[in-house]
Parts: sequence; C-alpha cells; structure tokens
Amino acid sequence: MSAPLPHFDGELLLRGDSGFDDAAVDRIFNRRLPDRTPAAVLRVASEGDIVGGVRLARERGWQVAVRSGGHSWAQWSLREDALVLDLGGFKEMSYDPGTQVVTATPSVKGGMELAPYLASRGRIFPGGHCPTVGIGGFLLQGGQGWNARGWGWAAEYVTAVDVVTAEGELVRADAEHHSDLYWAARGAGPGFPGVVTRFHLRTLPHPRHLAHTVQGFALSDFDEVMTWLHTLHGSVTDTVEIVALTKTEPGLGDEPVLLVTAVAMVDDADEADRALAPFRTNPALERALFVVDNEPTTFEDERQGQLAANPEGHRWAVDNAWISGTPEDVVSATRRVCTTLPNAKSFTIWFSMAPLRELPDMAFSLQSEIYLASYVPWEDENEDARHQEWLADAMAYLQPVTVGQYLGDSDLARRQLRFVSDASWERLRKVIAARDPGGLFVGYLAGPDGATNANHWQA
Repeated sequence: MSAPLPHFDGELLLRGDSGFDDAAVDRIFNRRLPDRTPAAVLRVASEGDIVGGVRLARERGWQVAVRSGGHSWAQWSLREDALVLDLGGFKEMSYDPGTQVVTATPSVKGGMELAPYLASRGRIFPGGHCPTVGIGGFLLQGGQGWNARGWGWAAEYVTAVDVVTAEGELVRADAEHHSDLYWAARGAGPGFPGVVTRFHLRTLPHPRHLAHTVQGFALSDFDEVMTWLHTLHGSVTDTVEIVALTKTEPGLGDEPVLLVTAVAMVDDADEADRALAPFRTNPALERALFVVDNEPTTFEDERQGQLAANPEGHRWAVDNAWISGTPEDVVSATRRVCTTLPNAKSFTIWFSMAPLRELPDMAFSLQSEIYLASYVPWEDENEDARHQEWLADAMAYLQPVTVGQYLGDSDLARRQLRFVSDASWERLRKVIAARDPGGLFVGYLAGPDGATNANHWQA
C-alpha cells in the first residue's frame, strides 16, 4: 500500500485523474506528440514542490522528467511512467545591482520575460533567439543565444545553479561547491543528474545601438553568395551576429530565397556602419532582390521576426550539424538542405561562430565555425512522413563536412552525432554515475542503446 501523497503548493495529477491527459502534454511546443505516457504530472508552484516531487518519485519508484519551457523538439520531458515536474507555474526573477547577477527560475522565457526585465535595468543576457523558449533547457544544453560568436555561449554566464539532487536535497553548485554539478549543468542537457531550480546569471550592459543589414537573393545565387560568406565571416568584428537563411519571404513570391543577415550590437551608428561595411563586398549585390544596409533595429523588432518564424500549434521536424570544411565542400554539402525546402513555412539557417573562441571548462565542449539547422513546421499529421523523410535525406548530404551536433536542436532517438568532446563525455558519464547511481532522472531519450556521443548516420 502506497504512503499518503504529500501536500504540494501546486497540483499533482496521477494517470487516470481528470485533466491528466492535458497536463501531460501541456506547453509542449512541438505538437507532433509521441506515444509516451507519464505516471504523474506535478504542476510545480514553489521550490519546495520540486524537492517534494523528487522525494515522492524515489518513494514510488518513478523516474523524474522536467519541463521548463516545453520547446524540446524531441519532447524530452514527456517520458513513459515518469513523474513530470512541470515548472511552468514557477517563475521568479531577481536582480542584484551590486553584482549585476540576475537569478531566474528555469521556465522563465528568455526573450519575452527575462529580456525586458533586464532591459529596464540597462542590462542584457545573451538568451535564445526564439522569445518563448524557457531558459532551463536552453542553458543546460549550452545556450546558443544572441551574438554567440562574440559574446560566447549563454552557459558561460552561469555563475551558479541551485539543484535538487537525486537524494532530494537542495544544494547550490558553483565553481567551489558541488563543482561537478556546476560543470555538468553547462552542457549536459537532459542528461543532467538533478533538477535545477534557479540559475544565477552574469549580465552585460545593454548595447546602446543595434543596426542590421539584410540582403535577399534568388536561390540561383546560392553558390556564389555562400562561397563569399564562407570566406568572409571569420574576419568580421565580433560585435556582429551573422546568419544566412533560406526561407519563403513575404512579398517575394512563392519560392524560397536566400537571406544574408548581420546585426551589429554596438555603441553608435558610426560603429555599426564600420562593423557592417564588409557585407557591401558581396559580389552578387547588384543582383539582390532587396538590400537593407545599416538600418537601426531593436531586440524587440528582431524577436518579433523570430516569433513569426516559429509559430505555435505546429508539428515540427528539426535537425542540425556542426560543419567544417573548405568553401567548396561546405557549399556543395549544404545546397540540398538549404534550397529544396519542403513547404513555405520551413527554413534552414547557417550561423557563424567564427573565429572560434576557446571554451571554458564546462560540459559543453563541441563546436565548429559554422552551425547549420533546418526547421520544418506543418499542421496536417498526414504530412508527418513526407516532412521527416525530406529532413533525413537532406541532412544526410552534410555527412562529409559534419563535426557533430548541438543538443538544443537534436533528437537523439532519430539520429546521433557527437555533442560533447570525447573527454567531456567520459567525465559526464562519471558525474551521472556518482550523482544518480539509481537512474532516478530520465536522462537522454536516445533509443534502446542510450546516448553514445558518436556519429551514427543511419536513423
């Protein structure tokens, strides 16, 4: 006979309870929902609920899964027979003007909630581009945020994490205390052996001036433009975020186009003009469908564009790769995934990380000078197979130039690539074994053989 259920500030729903089915999939962004049913869902309302939830799971023999923002493409929080800790109702933020550190809970949305909170204080945190993404999964996976090539990975700004361990104890992990958890919390992703209740984050002064350059081209110019960009991007000053993408652009017809975008995050218009000047050397500029050159913008304007590109209520297939090679090899390998998009809502991005910065000692440890990811949304479930098959086929062409993958856009159950260095993988496995020897936390969703941190191209 099971012990009585403890009191929670939030709501505990067991399988079979009224409202359980909706709670199990609540806030999951990718509506291509899997056939997995948790044992229970705890809608967390306080830090004490997280502690109590972990202890209850230990008593009941459940594993523990965590849902922060719900934006995992693979729905990592929806796990068979596990207790889902849904953190959506547990949102707290505080800022210390003395240390310029902001503290926030995992379900706080980086763009919609944390960014304006900090902007009102003249500060910024390099959070994710999509405004509705919660900071929890984003940071645990490394955090590819605004101007990552210049400001670095968002996980580099984590000064401490508050964590509920597998024993149900709340601890603070930083460089000097529980340093193994602090190391793992910056890159382990869903393999992290604990539940983060709060992140403590270093902030930056808010840029005084933002300006962007946007150039649009027909796909017939893809090879020339991308060859030029590949040779240029590493020499551009690191105050500029550089992204190329292919998408269907309103007002430019029904066919996808190539967009070269650059956002300068600087002190004034003159500095922006100098920073964006290299993009005026594009050899195909005279054939551009349109050109926006050094036009003032804001983070809010940029976020609105991200919201439009990432619609709610859709089914998604997403994949990615860290790529490296000569301009000729990279352009050839990326042509298919960039130029044969399967529908008008899909898009593929090419994201510059060059020149590569040396990473600090943290679990996140694998990157290359170019990040490529393809995002395919649709609404009709009858189109599932077609879109997934297109993505798998198009990504397969990247194999000759692929270094690995970024956890934030990955589904390890469909295809595995390396996501941390070999040394970090061995270290991470030891941390997980020491901190969670009984496998209380669900870990990676990676098929029958588990996560391997190795390149496997066959799905």
